[in-house]
Amino acid sequence: MILTAITFIIGIALLIKGAGLFVDGGSGLALRYSISPALIGSTIIAFGTSLPELVVSTDAAATGNTAIALGNVLGSNIANIALILALCTLIRPDMVAASGTSRPALIQNTMLMFGATAMFALFASRGTLGTLAGVVFLILFAGILIIFVRTGREEAGADIRSRGGTDALYIILGLIAVVIGARLVVESAIVIAEGFGVPAFVIGVSIVAVGTSLPELATSLVAALHGEGAISVGNILGSNIFNLLLVLGVSLLLAPVAIGSWVDIIAVVFFTVAILPLLFARPALVRGWSVILLIGYGAYIALAFAAVPG
Repeated sequence: MILTAITFIIGIALLIKGAGLFVDGGSGLALRYSISPALIGSTIIAFGTSLPELVVSTDAAATGNTAIALGNVLGSNIANIALILALCTLIRPDMVAASGTSRPALIQNTMLMFGATAMFALFASRGTLGTLAGVVFLILFAGILIIFVRTGREEAGADIRSRGGTDALYIILGLIAVVIGARLVVESAIVIAEGFGVPAFVIGVSIVAVGTSLPELATSLVAALHGEGAISVGNILGSNIFNLLLVLGVSLLLAPVAIGSWVDIIAVVFFTVAILPLLFARPALVRGWSVILLIGYGAYIALAFAAVPG
């Protein structure tokens, strides 16, 4: 158990350091190639921070642990909004307003995330997610990625520094650190959770989901503290789209997933809609809503564990 705890701490350290490198490299690339920070956040950084979810969910699906694969995706999307973004806006309630992201771009990216969530809920209503859903999700993901790239332009007010070729190195090193760190955190957390006899889906939607969302947490929080709100928000919106369409899409090509309970589907839809005040309300109201979401997230996790038999 001591070795597991040490592994967990090392993973956290790698996540924090990797997140800092990721933000520095991503913001530098935004300036060098005249790409908006929001686009960098919702594509390059979102993909990098979603890699742990991709690795964990596809590995789980390939080995028959589909409950962990689905729980990881749903739990990560809920945590991205109700834990990560809520924490960022609690600390910096003016983060979105001061990010320099244009309102049309913010509305577009939010609607794309809503569309991905609605499509997931539609297919989930059939009771089982299979190959057809996976193919549709991946096609939609490709379309959304094209929209991101075509509409990404340098936005006014972005105060970013460029470090030349070092930016790409920062992103690569940061990517390696967050992926390794997330894997160490998740594996050590699973060992601890299984020791207490927690069911696979609960492990996926809580321990694994939070573990694989730690890169988003570290990256978005660092970005918010550094005044890069556009990257922070873009990372959350992009990561949720990546999780539902890319991560789950690839997982479904490997194995079908049965929907065990509508409670978690409703929770994903609810928390997705609940992002609106964080993005569009006045800063004076954002902090209060952030607290409500954090409490709601704590209640959701508590209910998940309360339902564990025995």
